[in-house]
Amino acid sequence: MSVVLDASALLTFLQGERGSDPVAAALEGAQVSTVNWSEVLQKSLHRNVDIDGMHQSFVDLGVTFAPYSVAHAEIAAQLWHRTRHHGLSLADRACLALAMDAALPVMTADRAWSRLNLELEIQLLR
Repeated sequence: MSVVLDASALLTFLQGERGSDPVAAALEGAQVSTVNWSEVLQKSLHRNVDIDGMHQSFVDLGVTFAPYSVAHAEIAAQLWHRTRHHGLSLADRACLALAMDAALPVMTADRAWSRLNLELEIQLLR
């Protein structure tokens, strides 16, 4: 089964943190929003990680990078009112929008997502 991975899930995997095993198991067939990919790259660069080849490595593992579409932008905007009191960023809502549009579960390390009341399966890593 395919799943949408948010930035925190990919970072958990990259940094070998607790909760990385379910991410590793889900990589084949997983989808990542290009907005979340930008966040992963930014945080990796902040940690002085060499990002050359990182994209291709994930593609080789079976990850698909989904462009941020007009439909995703509209869903993310509509989610703002329902999620703003949980502190979700635009990148968070972009991830949720991709998952909702694709009717897929989403995997995250962000515990605040467990309190969201959305018609969506949210899989917490820890």
